[in-house]
Amino acid sequence: MVRILQTVEEAVADIPDGATVMIGGFGTAGQPVELIEALLRQGAGDLTVVNNNAGNGDVGLAALIGAGRVRRIICSFPRQSDSHHFDARYTAGEIELELVPQGNLAERIRAAGAGIGAFFTPTGFGTPLAEGKEVREIDGRHYVLEYPIRADFALIKAHVGDEVGNLTYRKTARNFGPIMASAARTAIVQVSRIVAAGQIDPENVVTPGIHTGRLVAVPAARTPEPEAGQ
Repeated sequence: MVRILQTVEEAVADIPDGATVMIGGFGTAGQPVELIEALLRQGAGDLTVVNNNAGNGDVGLAALIGAGRVRRIICSFPRQSDSHHFDARYTAGEIELELVPQGNLAERIRAAGAGIGAFFTPTGFGTPLAEGKEVREIDGRHYVLEYPIRADFALIKAHVGDEVGNLTYRKTARNFGPIMASAARTAIVQVSRIVAAGQIDPENVVTPGIHTGRLVAVPAARTPEPEAGQ
């Protein structure tokens, strides 16, 4: 059953050191900045973070990395013009990186939520990303075995949630949110507003409430400035 909380601090209060945390967002789109900043204030460290990239500028995920709270990151796009916190930590040997092609990243997360034990994909075959992994030839094509990515917690930004945790998203901010909600033991979701059960048209529900663990309203959520060219 979803817990509706009053503050982002309450929502992330029990995330422990060493937790694996999925964080939604594609660059700045859909990044749950207020939840990440609450986690930064809360103080948990030695985290493994699963995200599409490694943070932008000085806010949100970038700030968490800059503060040295992230020991390992699993992502598809770690370096861009304003990822200076990740660049500095990686160069200094202070953060581990598992690089995953973007489609594989999404499918590995989705597989965790769908209860799939593993899957074969052609993406990565013949590259260093497939080294040490099982390869199988199927109908004359080579595939690489990939395993699901699960998390203890997911921090997600949705648009509207109802009292039983059903969620809608806003345009491209949806990105990794739905699959991360199903792949984490506890999905923590910030929304612009919470409405009564039944006020979201069932046809518009993207994430069913069964996947939402905690819900908190952040009416004036910020969106970080995107890097040039985004």
